[in-house]
Amino acid sequence: MLINCAAYQDGRKLADIEIDDISLYVAQPECFVWVALKDPGPGELAVMQHEFGLHELAVEDVRNGRQRPKIDEYGDSLFVVLHTVEMDEEGELVAGEVDVFVGPNYVLTVRNGTRQGFREVRARCEREPELLKQGSAFVLYALADHIVDRYFPILEALGTEFEELEDRIFERHNVAASRAIIEDLYSLKRRFVLLQHHVSPLLEAIGKLTGGRIPQACVGMSAYFRDVYDHLERIVKTIDGRREMVVTAVQVNLGMISLAESEVTKRLGSFAALFAVPTMIAGIYGMNFQHIPELAYQYGYPICLGVMLVVDLLLYWRFRRSGWL
Repeated sequence: MLINCAAYQDGRKLADIEIDDISLYVAQPECFVWVALKDPGPGELAVMQHEFGLHELAVEDVRNGRQRPKIDEYGDSLFVVLHTVEMDEEGELVAGEVDVFVGPNYVLTVRNGTRQGFREVRARCEREPELLKQGSAFVLYALADHIVDRYFPILEALGTEFEELEDRIFERHNVAASRAIIEDLYSLKRRFVLLQHHVSPLLEAIGKLTGGRIPQACVGMSAYFRDVYDHLERIVKTIDGRREMVVTAVQVNLGMISLAESEVTKRLGSFAALFAVPTMIAGIYGMNFQHIPELAYQYGYPICLGVMLVVDLLLYWRFRRSGWL
């Protein structure tokens, strides 16, 4: 589906144009055409391939979809794959793909499986005609910058969720609650891994535009792409740190479970000791021997009960002092 098709010259928009007129504007040396498609069909891609002279391999990648973030160079044009990441109502991450064809005098963006639009990017570019004079390279920068900036709210939301889980770890709870915390931590780690899967390859790709041999289409824009690279680098480092913290949190939660089980074991052992002493004494005097001297004592029974009580009180005091009860 066609979203936009416009021609620009000298940093300013000339007009919205028809698809059949693209070749007329592309032929003009100081013009460039910006076309935006969403979930296009094979016929639309074929038309764009004919109008812009797109490389067959790049078009095939768009048709197949599910490409990792990358930048491929075909002569004086680039094929760029960017991934969008959104968070649904249940907190799960939903990824989409944006394919960008960049040539000396054209930009073609193809959105697949993403709800995110780029009206803000087009409005920003049109508000900055001095930068838009750079042509298609500035449009590519604005698109990449916009997509990367949208990673930050996702990262912040996941960080907030992790902080809430950290607080839950140190609350007193049962085994079922501890299991739920571990499941939530694992779910969080999985989402961090998923986010990293979409961000890390893009860091490597954008690095191609910041130094060394810069593609011809992006000459003069390396400083701007370096800004995007810095943002990506910060995001990747934050994700790595969060993943390590999640692993540590799982270990801490398991340690808290072990401590809770140890406390239960100590209490059970303490109560067992309190019952063991009277049971031992009662067992001795319950043996069927005829010659047990204490059986003939007039006060043997109350003395025996008193000894049991005193020993249990001493044990109870000792256990309480040690924190076992």
